Amino acid sequence: MAHRSRLAGFIIDCQDTPADQAAAFWSAALGYRAAPAYREDGAEYADLAGAPAGLNVEVQRVAHDSRVHLDIESDDIDAEADRLEALGAVRVGFVKRWWVMEAPTGHRFCIVRMGEDDQAEANHWG
Repeated sequence: MAHRSRLAGFIIDCQDTPADQAAAFWSAALGYRAAPAYREDGAEYADLAGAPAGLNVEVQRVAHDSRVHLDIESDDIDAEADRLEALGAVRVGFVKRWWVMEAPTGHRFCIVRMGEDDQAEANHWG
C-alpha cells in the first residue's frame, strides 16, 4: 500500500524523573525553550521548542531505563510498520495509538500518526 513517512523527532525518555525537571536540564543543554509539562493518557511529557527542521523534541517520564528514541510519523502506521519489518525491524507492541518497534541494531523507535500539515515533506513509499 502506498503511504508516506518521515522523521518526526526525538524523545528523551527519563526514568522516574518529573518531566519539568528533565526539561529544565535538556532545554538548557540544547538551547531550546521548555514548555510546561503536561499529562496525557497517564504519561508525562514536556516539549522543547526550537529544534531545527521542525523536529519534535520532548522529554517523557518513563519507568524503564533512560534512553533517547526517535519517532517516525506516517499517514499509515500499519503500512510503515510492515515496510520496516521487511527491512528487519520487529514490532514490540502497540501502545495507545502508535507502534513501538525495534531496529535490527537493537534501538527502539515509535511509528506515530502523521499530522495533515507534515505530509508534503514526507517520503513516498509503495
